[in-house]
Amino acid sequence: MIRAPNRRLINRVKKLRIASSIKTSFLVTAFAIGLSACASHPRPTSIPGLPESVELKGVPAFRGETYLGGPASLASMLSQQGIVITPGLLDKPLHLPGAEADLERNMQVLAREYGMLVYPLEDQLPALLAQVAAGYPVMARLNLGSTFWSGPRYVVVVGYNKQSSKVLLRSGVSRRLPMDFSDFESAWKSAGHWAVLVQRPTQLPAKVDAQRWQQAANATAQAGQEQAAAQALKTLASQAK
Repeated sequence: MIRAPNRRLINRVKKLRIASSIKTSFLVTAFAIGLSACASHPRPTSIPGLPESVELKGVPAFRGETYLGGPASLASMLSQQGIVITPGLLDKPLHLPGAEADLERNMQVLAREYGMLVYPLEDQLPALLAQVAAGYPVMARLNLGSTFWSGPRYVVVVGYNKQSSKVLLRSGVSRRLPMDFSDFESAWKSAGHWAVLVQRPTQLPAKVDAQRWQQAANATAQAGQEQAAAQALKTLASQAK
């Protein structure tokens, strides 16, 4: 005679099955969370030929958020070249307030009037980092803000770290503002990929593009600094020998 299954045994089997199902669901969820965490922390960006990290600590910092941060950023760039200047002294020659819409053009014109060359950079992050690695700060325009508001801001790139995938910025009230590579690239692209060097005529950029340097020299000459422009072309010719 076949006996009916023991009720206690049946209940025990059911509990084991439920516990096993819960454990499996937990492991699947934990695995998914792990994958998500890995995705939110990408591997260090591989940029060959550059040091792992650079910081140009000597670049002057001026705290100020007025006029899109333009005067403060330009003052940092000019001061780096030995020009005694502050953001407040730049307001009048930049026609501020009132000419915020022309700030990009006016800052370049003013830098040339000081005898500098304004050298535009390629729209790739490695191009910016190569200049920083060579010792040259980069002035860039980013589109910063929140979901409800965004607008252009001028900043100075003074460092980077490939391991943490971050750049270091002089921006607003911050002397060392870290920003993820991806966030920087997105904000930079949104603002038109504008980035320049402000160089002395004897100071060739890293991996200088001869045509862009010549165009920068011509623009400096048109700003009334013919001697500085001639020196810039002489510097380029000396490198080619």
